[in-house]
Amino acid sequence: MGLDIRTIMVMIAMMTLMFGVLLELAGLHAGNIRGVRQWAVANLCFSLGLSLAYFFTLPTAGHGWAVVAGATLVGMGIGLQFSGIQAFKETRNYWPVVVLMVGLVFIMNLWFAVIRPDVAARAIANSLLFAIGYAACARALLISIEPPLRTAYWFTGLCFALLVLVMLARAAMIWISPPGSYWLYADMPVNPTSFFIACIVLLCVTFGFVLMLNYRLFMDIQKLASRDVLTGAFNRRRLQEEAVRQRARWLRTGEPLSIMMLDVDHFKSINDRYGHPIGDEVLRRLVAIAQTSIRPDDHLARYGGEEFCILLPSTTEQAALNVAERLRANYAAMTIDLTDQTLNSTISIGVADSTQAGFEFTALVAAADAALYRAKQQGRNRVVAYSSMHLSHASVAVDLGTAPSVLAG
Repeated sequence: MGLDIRTIMVMIAMMTLMFGVLLELAGLHAGNIRGVRQWAVANLCFSLGLSLAYFFTLPTAGHGWAVVAGATLVGMGIGLQFSGIQAFKETRNYWPVVVLMVGLVFIMNLWFAVIRPDVAARAIANSLLFAIGYAACARALLISIEPPLRTAYWFTGLCFALLVLVMLARAAMIWISPPGSYWLYADMPVNPTSFFIACIVLLCVTFGFVLMLNYRLFMDIQKLASRDVLTGAFNRRRLQEEAVRQRARWLRTGEPLSIMMLDVDHFKSINDRYGHPIGDEVLRRLVAIAQTSIRPDDHLARYGGEEFCILLPSTTEQAALNVAERLRANYAAMTIDLTDQTLNSTISIGVADSTQAGFEFTALVAAADAALYRAKQQGRNRVVAYSSMHLSHASVAVDLGTAPSVLAG
């Protein structure tokens, strides 16, 4: 059964209109995720552009300008797809590309449809310009990124790459066709075939957009579930999950793992004297300073109250001591300006590593917590290593069972 180009164009116009509505509805639940609105408007542009191409096909008065408007809308749709991808990736300065795309399509169609009409040349130029736009979209998506977003990015990017091939093949087929034989509804395979394939691929592109949005929402929810609301640090559950991964890594490589337990000195007194909002600010400042003092591969978590825990993969106790001392000094130098005075605060830190305490997470925490308690006993605002205490695992358990909680500050 032959493919009717008019039927395919109507199908694409209706399909892109529905895609636009679908993406607009999805955008209502996308929170602060950017780019969805551009994708929705892009599909609306496709629908309007193809509708103009369908209803103004005969060389009547105004036909040329209708062709210019239709092609420009399609070019705008491709530009908006690119801007939507860049916005989704939180990349700035993408609008000049959209303006350039729309301007080139408008000028080229104005020349070949109004000033010097040439249907074949216009079709070839449009195909090449659209191929460039789709190539930009593919390039923006075929990048190295963490899973599961990588699956959605690469699927959508490959769909755009396929559209590039379709547009280039269409331009080549029109180029080699006999002079004067081409027009949109000419009885030649290039039109219905290229439009039909483009219709299927556009469906896949929209599916890819929705998949990208779904994965981003999933990652945002996962992030919220693993973060402490007040400070933005990992929560205790997320830290325990990371400890399991680090243990698996240790079994493969044998590299040491260090852990730091840190606690704000006299935190209860800060809350009592200055109020809980200031206490919250103290914790936020501590996390901010800690993040700048550790490596990107280290894992900072709020362990409970004013107590925090940091996992340091591939790090010996001595290296962790150096990091802890830098963190302690940086925090001690921090001040919070209040209305009529300045607040200074200090922290105490206990450090242990897997060569001393073993690789069980609970044993590591117990060792670092014992070192932290010793730092509190010695006057606070200091760093103590577990190895310097010369305690066996059994004595650590006794010490933890008889010592008062370090959460008291």
